[in-house]
Amino acid sequence: MARVLLDRDAVEAAVLGGAVLGGGGGGALALGRRNGLLAVELGAPQLVDLDDLGPDAVLATVSAVGSPAATTAYALPVHYVRAVELLMKYGETSVHGLITNECGALASVNGWLQAAALGLPVVDAPCNGRAHPTGLMGSMGLHQVAGYMSTQAAVGGDPTAGRYVEAFVRGNLARTAPLVLQASVQAGGMVAVARNPVSVEYARDHAAPGAIRQSIALGRAMLERQAVGPIAMIEAVCEVLHGDLAIRGVVADVRLETVGGLDVGAVRVEGGDDSRRQVAELGFWNEYVSLDLLEADSDVVRRAATFPDLLATMDISSGLPLGSAEVRVGQEVAVVQVDRRHLILGAGMRDPALLHSIEEATGREIVAGVGS
Repeated sequence: MARVLLDRDAVEAAVLGGAVLGGGGGGALALGRRNGLLAVELGAPQLVDLDDLGPDAVLATVSAVGSPAATTAYALPVHYVRAVELLMKYGETSVHGLITNECGALASVNGWLQAAALGLPVVDAPCNGRAHPTGLMGSMGLHQVAGYMSTQAAVGGDPTAGRYVEAFVRGNLARTAPLVLQASVQAGGMVAVARNPVSVEYARDHAAPGAIRQSIALGRAMLERQAVGPIAMIEAVCEVLHGDLAIRGVVADVRLETVGGLDVGAVRVEGGDDSRRQVAELGFWNEYVSLDLLEADSDVVRRAATFPDLLATMDISSGLPLGSAEVRVGQEVAVVQVDRRHLILGAGMRDPALLHSIEEATGREIVAGVGS
């Protein structure tokens, strides 16, 4: 496919579509717009495909790690650039292109700013085509490569509050990923990260090529319907992603606590009419990981969707996606669910063993649903 010059229109679409694919995580709309618009003001970043680079060209993953609910999170645009510089310096490697770890309001445009500042292309091969809660899920199966040594750089934190952190770690992926998450805790809730250089050839088989274009296409479809109204925007999501409206109702309860640098909890939505009342509970660990439905007058609970199926809460008043940390009691929302078969997923979503951590964090059954 042809190279794409990333402009302001692409930013708006990628951020909006990415917010849906974030599935409750993936960063905030405001941060995505800030970084994306700054990228196109700073330079002229280009979106390229894997075929535009040689098979041995080196790609580095960029991401933001931390808690969406953290009130002291402090990751400036310069921190994202600094993380790439630290990775190249201490990892002793050249980088020929940047890929984001996932899709989300911030994640889908992550790499655009760094690419503009450093003269690198953005490569349309994210580690995953939806957002996910752990670093291992966004590491393209590298944890299964015998002897692989991960290199990761993390930067963030407000220096005036004594929280500024620069960290570089090298080692086993299962050991280094928690260290980066802990760096986000020490930085006040979030760090910009650059990590795990791989070849184009490796990314071809293990990443999620085309997922950034999917974010942009989804966002453009929503923007085209914006003038019609919020419901039309939600319908566009269902059409583009082949999703379904699981429930429309009012948020009756939100439970959220930040544990180990990530947000864990549940959102309860009550909807339907007098003849058929419904209740939905969405469990989340940054991202929504489960959707349970029950009839209001019944004790029968039906599991409707399980990670990596996509779940998105959409604000009825605006048609915009709401992150799990943004949902408030009393809001009227629509819950959209998309079967995993309609998503572009990377190798991290094809390893059921990685889902055990979701069960441990949330207390919800996840692994059994992978084969359903």
